Amino acid sequence: MTQTLTIRRPDDWHLHLRDGDMLRAVLPHTTAHFARAIIMPNLVPPVVTGDDARAYRDRIVAALPKGAEFTPLMTLYLTENTDPKDVAAAHAEGLVHAVKLYPAGATTNSASGVADFDKVAPVLEKMAEIGLPLCTHGEVTDADVDIFDREAVFIDRVLDPIRRGHPDLKVVMEHITTANAVDYVRSADTNLAATITTHHLVINRNHILVGGIKPHYYCLPVAKREEHRLALRAAATSGDARFFLGTDSAPHTDANKLLPCGCAGCFTAPNTMSILAEVFEQDGALDQLEAFASLNGPRYYGLPANEDTLTLVREAPEFPSHIDTPDGPVTVFDPIIPLNWTA
Repeated sequence: MTQTLTIRRPDDWHLHLRDGDMLRAVLPHTTAHFARAIIMPNLVPPVVTGDDARAYRDRIVAALPKGAEFTPLMTLYLTENTDPKDVAAAHAEGLVHAVKLYPAGATTNSASGVADFDKVAPVLEKMAEIGLPLCTHGEVTDADVDIFDREAVFIDRVLDPIRRGHPDLKVVMEHITTANAVDYVRSADTNLAATITTHHLVINRNHILVGGIKPHYYCLPVAKREEHRLALRAAATSGDARFFLGTDSAPHTDANKLLPCGCAGCFTAPNTMSILAEVFEQDGALDQLEAFASLNGPRYYGLPANEDTLTLVREAPEFPSHIDTPDGPVTVFDPIIPLNWTA
């Protein structure tokens, strides 16, 4: 039985760090294991211009723990007023590595997102021209569409038309939650990939609702049926280069999670690598963990894999039930399953 596993240092291709005190509290839990991360731009106000991204990057760098080696990969928040020239300039500078599409109202701090997709066509055309990926929050927000169907409907109504209209555009379907999304990614030969979160490999919708509501398992896109969770696990552990890790680790204080209308998000940064090792071992795929966590993402984004390594040891990990922040406690994701790997 394998007792240690050494892989290239992983990256997180979908991460929420927030800002201010929360940024300083949660950042060390990412830098402990990850060398780089795609940083989500849905602050208040959002990161919509190159200047915004530069200022946010500088705040992240200033908050790094002493001695930490970590590179934030910045993104811009796509709005109907986004300037293609500003996007191109930020990309040429090496500042911005993706643009994020939030359908208006889809998730936390998405009110400034896109409602009329025709209005962002010039930006998408410029991104296709310069090779800048579009990251999508893949849900429609139509009131008549059931929340458990919103990802599948997004593929048909929004994503597929965008990709047909801009065939050279590189797209990352972020935090996919359905077998529909897995099949859609597998149907494409080029310019399409997907991130899969840690928590969606572990929980299904029963974990949120059965026996009482579990608000710390509530995220968007919401976890789906067990058949979809199993499809995600099969994709993640397959070695298919089109699937890679994006934790969507999203800290909210307990006070904001436990409101009558609580926030969506799971905080998985402290224990993601331990959970992944357990999941991959359960599925007989420990040899594929490096591809999922460390190799596939850089390859798709056109970046080199990290030269340094991370070693996991077969022993039960210790991680806190919550972390304290100046804004209040933030609960760490409970993986439900026993864990046997420490990073």
